[in-house]
Amino acid sequence: MTTRRDFVGTSSLALGLAMAPRLAHAAGVHGALTPIPRADKKALADVALNTARSRGASYADVRIGRYLNQSLSARETKIQGVNSSESYGVGIRVIADGTWGFAATSDVTPDGIARAATEAVAIARANAPLQSEPVRLAPQKGFGEVSWVTPIGKNGFDVPLAEKADLLLAAAAAALKAGANFFNGSIFLVNEQKYFASTDGSYIDQDVHRIFPNFTATAVDSTTGKFETRSALSSPMGMGWEYMAGSASGKTQGPTGTLYGWSYDMVEDAAAAARDARAKHSAKSVAPGKYDLVLDPSHLWLTIHESVGHPLELDRVLGYEANYAGTSFATLDKWQSKSFKYGSPKVNLYADKLEKGSLGAVGYDDEGVKTREWDLVKDGVLVNYQAIRDQVHMIGQTESHGCCYADNWSSVQFQRMPNVSLRAGTAPLTPAELIAKVERGIYIVGDGSFSIDQQRYNFQFGGQTFHEIRDGKIIGMLKDVSYQSNTQEFWNSASAMCDRRDWRMGGSFFDGKGQPGQVSAVSHGSSTTRFDGVNVINTARKI
Repeated sequence: MTTRRDFVGTSSLALGLAMAPRLAHAAGVHGALTPIPRADKKALADVALNTARSRGASYADVRIGRYLNQSLSARETKIQGVNSSESYGVGIRVIADGTWGFAATSDVTPDGIARAATEAVAIARANAPLQSEPVRLAPQKGFGEVSWVTPIGKNGFDVPLAEKADLLLAAAAAALKAGANFFNGSIFLVNEQKYFASTDGSYIDQDVHRIFPNFTATAVDSTTGKFETRSALSSPMGMGWEYMAGSASGKTQGPTGTLYGWSYDMVEDAAAAARDARAKHSAKSVAPGKYDLVLDPSHLWLTIHESVGHPLELDRVLGYEANYAGTSFATLDKWQSKSFKYGSPKVNLYADKLEKGSLGAVGYDDEGVKTREWDLVKDGVLVNYQAIRDQVHMIGQTESHGCCYADNWSSVQFQRMPNVSLRAGTAPLTPAELIAKVERGIYIVGDGSFSIDQQRYNFQFGGQTFHEIRDGKIIGMLKDVSYQSNTQEFWNSASAMCDRRDWRMGGSFFDGKGQPGQVSAVSHGSSTTRFDGVNVINTARKI
């Protein structure tokens, strides 16, 4: 069987993959290219589908994409850079002679699209002699003409650049006033306008929005010359500019005083970050040993991402994908046993592309499958993976999970991680009540450095702030903290989760995978969770 990596490599050798540069049709400012009406998109899509079929394709899909990206960056009291880009083109994927072929073009005209469709079929046929068995697609009904839009309150691209710059500079000023010596901040905005059509009979128009505010505040001890940092506790979100409203209404207060909710106050967080960075200078260096860890969702999302999200991607499990840190320990025999204890009975991990406000939320994936939710680990037992249309038959299933994605019209779509989250506890439990039951532990907030092995098994994670728990109370700040474990041992140590009131999302805005590399955005939700007897090391001590 030809793997996705083999397909890309042999395609370029056989006929030369018709892959236009990512920004081949780029414009300098938002709005420089006029979106084409949906009816015209349908006509253009039909050119691709009809041409592919006339050339002998048994299946074809086409994606007409307009991708807008904007970013602003600041250092201290100066705006360092502003970038706005627009990329527009068409990607066409086909099956001919039982083999995938793909071509893309920035020539969004009937003639340009027909040439690309012809090229895609030729590539498939050139690859066919190398294919050991034909591609098998899970059945997929056509949806006709449908659409989906990220439910946003305010389009971030409509907000003046000056307003965004003022917000960054206000956050910088707040951090410097609160004791930071340095401040680096940024705001990223993405809008994917995607029109998908396939020979299954779907014509799907989607408008997807994402936003990511971020910064790092640095405080220097003038006596020792040492520095400490604290990064933003923001989450990248599938929302519009309303996420930056900073309203305190509807927010809850965490154990250390931080306000959490579905809007973000960058100025408030920047000032708190400066205070935390300065406080780290006088924090006690952690004593190595076993601790009960209380992990805030702003931290736990990254552990979920690395130790659950990636190892349960079916292409990694099968060995078809090894880029960006390897394959997976969670091999098929473990799933087939129906008894592999991925975690304790309290652990329920699930995948979805539905959660409102999440980075992964869309109505349909990039091969026209309606998105849904499914269990990965149920009551601690491994029960499923993440798979797409040409993979699910390998695990005896007949329906795609709806997690296929390409980061641009010029990129071929493949299996990407959906949102992967930990279900909240069912019994009423707040973070304060959870901490009250811990005798000797550490409460960790925010994501930090991490390392995980090539099988996504042995790992080490840091964080942003660390708070010592003694006899049910937080007694002070710690530093130099990192915990070590392996995936199965760690998740089997989970002993309690706060309820849904505390459930929050973190996520990755630039998750890399594949060769050639692509990035995607994905959220991971959880409530504050306790893990018992985890090994903690002191990162400042020499071995």
